[in-house]
Amino acid sequence: MEIEVNKNIEKINEMGDFFKALSDSTRLKIILVISEGEICVNDISAKIGMTKSAVSHQLSYLKNLRLVKSRKDGKEVYYSLDDDHVNLLIKSAWEHVNE
Repeated sequence: MEIEVNKNIEKINEMGDFFKALSDSTRLKIILVISEGEICVNDISAKIGMTKSAVSHQLSYLKNLRLVKSRKDGKEVYYSLDDDHVNLLIKSAWEHVNE
């Protein structure tokens, strides 16, 4: 893969933001929980031991970076990974650290 760095500064900055988001252990825990399947904020909060408010704040950040997407069902909001690329990167990183 060849990337012309000088012609792709904006996309490279987006990549940096992507990796910065995943470098935070709280956000990474949220991503790992969501990678198991669609889940609501209350269940994410329970699984990682954080308040719903704190999780919602992190989900908003992740959603702005297109790492997660949401679907509303009545009063409940469900989150899932935005696409298979995110899932592939998470799985690859997990395999790498477990080699």
